[in-house]
Amino acid sequence: MKIEYNYRTQPRESCFVSALKRRENMILIGELLNSTRKKIRSALAAKDDGYIREIALKQQEAGAHYLDVNAGAFSTSEPQYLEWMISVITETTSLPLCVDSPKPEALALGCRLAGSPVILNSITAEKEHFSRVLPIVKEFDAGVIALPLDETGLSGDEDKIYNIACRLVENLAREGIPPDRIFLDTLIRPLSTDISYGELALNLIRRFSSHFPEVHRVCGLSNISFGLPKRKLINQTFLVMAMASGLNAAILDPLDNLLMAQVKAAQALLAQDPFCMDYINFIRSGK
Repeated sequence: MKIEYNYRTQPRESCFVSALKRRENMILIGELLNSTRKKIRSALAAKDDGYIREIALKQQEAGAHYLDVNAGAFSTSEPQYLEWMISVITETTSLPLCVDSPKPEALALGCRLAGSPVILNSITAEKEHFSRVLPIVKEFDAGVIALPLDETGLSGDEDKIYNIACRLVENLAREGIPPDRIFLDTLIRPLSTDISYGELALNLIRRFSSHFPEVHRVCGLSNISFGLPKRKLINQTFLVMAMASGLNAAILDPLDNLLMAQVKAAQALLAQDPFCMDYINFIRSGK
């Protein structure tokens, strides 16, 4: 059964939605400003603003639409490092941010500093987490990455994940969050730990695309290749398959030139690029 939205109860179009409509069909969120990455963690610890600026600019020049920012590796001092990193990034680039933290207080701080439009990463179906994060989504008119997780933990059962996703989207809609501000995550897990995880993710993308056509389908792309050799090859191949299945947003490495070329080619092949102009311009750019 498809989720029915009562659009008359939805708030007026937000700055986030207006900005989103000006973007390409595939929304690309640069993943490289994440403190789980050794070089970023070292740059944050040393307050090396030059390196943070460099990575921010490189992702912008490569074609990212948003920059994911995460200071979670500094668990006891996350707010201070997040504030410093966001101040450096916003002085460097005009790209909007995707604020990434499991802590509601860090999400609120990041959204306040980032301005609008902003994506909040993330909310779950866990009752306590949902109730703490939802007010932040509302206060900042934010887009939100929705993880189909509840108190029972991570599942490998497709129907269970789908049912949690339905409940999560329904609850967000009931609270007045427009569908085009919801990014439903497919919870991609490493293929190296279970050969079925790639197929599971693609099946969920298809189901989400069919039943929630106005809700974005997003993934953390590099999760699929963790633990495997030649990770970029797995990421590149999976992304094209996922786009063909209905994926229209991804957290990824925009500095992978072949990956970005495949995004452009896939958009043209999926009739998302009128006259193939984005593809042609990308090829002409020499990237």
